[in-house]
Amino acid sequence: MELKICHIYPDALNLYGDRGNILCLRRRLEWRGVGVSVTELPIGERDSLGDFDLFFLGGGQDFEQQLLLEDLRAGRGESIRSAIEDGKTFLAICGGYQILGRSYKTWDGKQMDYIGAIAFETVGGRERMVGNFAFQCAEESGGSEVVGFENHSGRTLLDAGVEPLGRVLCGHGNNGADGAEGVRYRNVFGTYCHGPVLPKNPEFCDFLLLTALRRKYGAAELEPLEDREERLAHQTEMNRLMGSK
Repeated sequence: MELKICHIYPDALNLYGDRGNILCLRRRLEWRGVGVSVTELPIGERDSLGDFDLFFLGGGQDFEQQLLLEDLRAGRGESIRSAIEDGKTFLAICGGYQILGRSYKTWDGKQMDYIGAIAFETVGGRERMVGNFAFQCAEESGGSEVVGFENHSGRTLLDAGVEPLGRVLCGHGNNGADGAEGVRYRNVFGTYCHGPVLPKNPEFCDFLLLTALRRKYGAAELEPLEDREERLAHQTEMNRLMGSK
């Protein structure tokens, strides 16, 4: 087996150590003897997305997201939409998550139109939602508890019928009001969880990998790994967060 991973916009969407998610995906495949390659597609690259199995979009500030608009309109947005509708697996963090929706309107009324791959929109607030947080993935997204760090002024509102990735256990999530965190659409996993999220949440990471492998091969399993340290880090942070709730 082999997975081809594509890191979209590593030159612009790279906040809070999110590149560590790529390293985690690669290592957890390599440790199991599964073939893996990683290709970076910065702004201006026009490579086809058709050959890739798993895509990563990291976080970025509002200014950096504006830099991407021209590139998205020049064809990258359509190629991302096509890959999503084809069932390819995506992990999108914060700013990368937001650009999959219809639009982002800043608190002072400026609107950026995004690619509209998923039915949601984001509205900026004057106050940022910042801090360590935790959420539980929906059963269809593996059901695991996830810990990480959020730092965003955007309030994301999912359209009726669009499912969140999970429910907030501690923190703000999508908007600090409805208890939802992230989005799950087809094989897209969008979240506000920085950290990077995957190293301290190995169960969630493996669910992403299995989603991509099963999309490609029809059936696949992953051998268990010795995750004692990763799971200890995860549980320690979970205990701290829930104990302070």
